[in-house]
Amino acid sequence: MRRRRRKAEFPVGAARPDYPRPDYPQPDFPKLDYSKLGESGPVSFERAFWRYGLEVVGIDEAGRGPLAGPVVAAAVVLKEGAPVDGARDSKEMTREERKECHEGILARSSFAAAGAASAKEIDRYDIVGATAKAMRRALQRLPRSERRHVVIDGLPMRRLGVPHDAVVKGDALVHSISCASVVAKVTRDKLMRRLARRYPGYGWRSNVGYGTREHKAALERLGPTPHHRLTFLGLQHEIELRKR
Repeated sequence: MRRRRRKAEFPVGAARPDYPRPDYPQPDFPKLDYSKLGESGPVSFERAFWRYGLEVVGIDEAGRGPLAGPVVAAAVVLKEGAPVDGARDSKEMTREERKECHEGILARSSFAAAGAASAKEIDRYDIVGATAKAMRRALQRLPRSERRHVVIDGLPMRRLGVPHDAVVKGDALVHSISCASVVAKVTRDKLMRRLARRYPGYGWRSNVGYGTREHKAALERLGPTPHHRLTFLGLQHEIELRKR
């Protein structure tokens, strides 16, 4: 009778897509309690992998919901045992807090990179597919490593195409993801402020592409730009843009 092979347990009980595993040895990591991640310090998730000599790559995105602009993803590799003061879910931070924290992340992390997918790619591949593309582009900008463990915020993404953990509310629970959320948000906001100079009238300097009252009023008055997501706006705006 064949004995069933025991599956390895991984931190946080995170969901794992059915991908081929990396070619480095996969130890039985200790299982961590979701609710107790922060109790043993901000890098409790990362510490479970550092002890086996693995880098942890935290990935998060910014800009899934706006009507205009790209979706941007960031990948951050922290130095072992070196959390970044003030890093948390970027949505809970002010613009000045994010700016200061962003500088700290770039100074104290081993590597940090960003990738983006355009509004046209969002329309073509849908927001999930475009987000996966942005994440892959961020990963590709990191130095290659065979001792790397990827963790993303939210649910598993089969279209990401690489083995990874997925942690719900990871931007609050996993420090590497928190740092990635800050880098992604700051990077995207800078891009939208640059686009605001080319396309005045939509309020992108302040709303960064989100569907505020000002932005929607500008769409009715000026019509969509090439940086608007037509699948987010509806058929009428798509027809109007093609006529221009």
